[in-house]
Amino acid sequence: MLEYKGYQGAVEPEDGSFFGRAIGLRDVITFEGESFAEVEQAFHDSIDDYLAFCAERGEQPDRSFNGRVPLRLPPELHRRAATRAEAEGISLNQWIAKRIKAGA
Repeated sequence: MLEYKGYQGAVEPEDGSFFGRAIGLRDVITFEGESFAEVEQAFHDSIDDYLAFCAERGEQPDRSFNGRVPLRLPPELHRRAATRAEAEGISLNQWIAKRIKAGA
């Protein structure tokens, strides 16, 4: 897994070289190289090119995670979670984040 400027890239070997793509985006960003160093540099270059392209067009670049998770729960599960959060003296959002972090 590669990381650069808040973007992540997945790399796979392909016919003696490496091929990668930025993950978690709607936009498609790919890169490749003959060695790990080359593919890492190609990833950086691709992200920089993508950000420059977005700036030229006056568009916001796509981000893989903005911190918002739309969530629908059955009312009883919502009630149980809210009650536990209140008992711990934290918001429901903080309680859910805490539970996810503990399980990760």
